[in-house]
Amino acid sequence: MNIDVLCVGHASYDLVFSIDHHPMADEKISASGFIGMGGGPAANAAVTVAKLGFKAAYAGYLGLDIYGEHHYRELLDTGVYSDLIIRGNSPTPLSTVLVKPDGQRALINYKGETKALPIDAIDFSAITAKVVLFDGHEPQLSSALLKSSQHKSIISVLDAGSLHDGTLALMHKVNYLVCSEKFAIQYAGTIEIALQRLGEASPTVVITLGEKGLIWKHSQEQGALSAFPVNCVDSTGAGDAFHGAFAAALCTNMSWFDILRYASAAGALCCTKVGARTGIPNHQDIELLLKSTLPNLMLT
Repeated sequence: MNIDVLCVGHASYDLVFSIDHHPMADEKISASGFIGMGGGPAANAAVTVAKLGFKAAYAGYLGLDIYGEHHYRELLDTGVYSDLIIRGNSPTPLSTVLVKPDGQRALINYKGETKALPIDAIDFSAITAKVVLFDGHEPQLSSALLKSSQHKSIISVLDAGSLHDGTLALMHKVNYLVCSEKFAIQYAGTIEIALQRLGEASPTVVITLGEKGLIWKHSQEQGALSAFPVNCVDSTGAGDAFHGAFAAALCTNMSWFDILRYASAAGALCCTKVGARTGIPNHQDIELLLKSTLPNLMLT
């Protein structure tokens, strides 16, 4: 099986509630809307890759419960190659997302007793990928796969959402370290120091800053990219869409400038709808946004 992007890591099921405000202590509020859908950084990235017209695979865990079954069907319906998914009796991780009208959100994650998969849980020998995207949530599985990928000259990308053992184990070994503002501050204290220090850890670094855009360091150059102006309804999954589009773009002949804009457009468009999966754009959506917005890349 030839795959463009293999996404390895976390899958969950998202319970998304639309609310007027985030509740205070002992406060009971009512939601004005609800939607349930698959989630998780690597799984969302795989869906993004597939919706953009590329061949995507997801490798990770889903329980045999109702949430795992719903998520598994979503992946199949989207066209994500799913033979690398491990199913089991441990529960599917859940995320409760509380979204205000201004797009601000609060999240509650629950994994229960569900553990990371062991190093030999998945046989990747039948898969050939151009790019492998890790989110750090399957550290044993990912470390072994990354080592074998390096011998095959497969491009590797790390989605570093937060600082934990999984992201720390992979950040020095990938070709592209694409991290959140949260990760950068946890790692180095400030964004400016983080870009310098992370640039010493990986040949290419991108730090996403939400509505403030992003900063990057690549091929002896560094710069910034402002965010696309969109009406933000819910930022859930925006980073996952960015990473999926970034990894997909690496499979093409796009320039570095175009890769950043393509991924940024995907992340921005994901914010325009409630729920991560509902907001993930297709290729035509991104092209329309790119054509309507002037270049916004700055070298520093």
